[in-house]
Amino acid sequence: MGQGFAKWAVGTMKLAETVTFGGGALARHAELRGNVRKQAELLADPAARTLAIWRGKPLFELANERCAPGWLMTGDRVLAQAGPPVFLGLAGGPRFAVDLSMWEPDSLPDTLTDFFDPSEQRHPDLPETARFAELRGTMTRLSPLDAELIASAKAVLGWHATHRFCARCGSESTMSMAGWQRDCPACKAHHFPRTDPVVIMLITRGNSVLLGRSPGWPEGMFSLLAGFVEPGEGIEAAVRREVFEESGIRVGAVSYLSSQPWPFPASLMFGCRGEALDDTISVDPEEIEEALWLSREEMIRVFAGEHPRIRAPRQGAIAGFLLSNWVADRLD
Repeated sequence: MGQGFAKWAVGTMKLAETVTFGGGALARHAELRGNVRKQAELLADPAARTLAIWRGKPLFELANERCAPGWLMTGDRVLAQAGPPVFLGLAGGPRFAVDLSMWEPDSLPDTLTDFFDPSEQRHPDLPETARFAELRGTMTRLSPLDAELIASAKAVLGWHATHRFCARCGSESTMSMAGWQRDCPACKAHHFPRTDPVVIMLITRGNSVLLGRSPGWPEGMFSLLAGFVEPGEGIEAAVRREVFEESGIRVGAVSYLSSQPWPFPASLMFGCRGEALDDTISVDPEEIEEALWLSREEMIRVFAGEHPRIRAPRQGAIAGFLLSNWVADRLD
């Protein structure tokens, strides 16, 4: 059923599903996660491959223009220090992911905590072309399926790294269901990977769009306004609240455009369009650093790299996807 569904999904995909991480149609086969015997068989399958992730950086095969997941045989000696495998699904064979954060490189760069870390790490037992690298720098060079596999691996392993202890009683929990659950041996509670819902808004008024920037962003970087959906809140209400809190702009009609899994660390971005009821900006400095209106013609200059203040959106993020389609008047 999984493979058939994947073929159907690809055949019926809309423009909205071509956003990075959004259209791989991975055959996840959740029904196999709780079958311990089947998981052992999948791991022993000669076609099985494992993706290692080191401190949030996936392993890539980087050679010339090639960029692909750095799949390893499940018994590769590099994985001896890795944590238990997470079953991602079937994609030309069983696919797994492991956390290799215990490995210590000879040296560490001082860019690990930057907004974007350009450094790459190479394990001495792997080929020169196999390197751990920041996903932000490689995501647009991946196939849709590879992007979905890596996003899933990075998000789930990130959740395990930060949710080792039971939220109910505080005891250390254990991985189960092939990595898609944690169980508490003390109080018997079950915990599941979390995904944080975030609204990101294309707010327009006439021929202009509302942009903003957060403190600490690189110079010239602006984006669409965004914020987390609060408990008990709908998407439309979250759009109106976040825009008003950050910019003082009131929003009327709201419609849904597209979504994007965003594994930094584990969000689901709901791309929405909203119609501004006024255009007087009043920025809350606790929320954002600056907000401004930009005309469609100015936005074209931004994408062309010709704007004096604002640089083009980072490729791969849903903000750039929505803005480029707004400029081209092809939002669906």
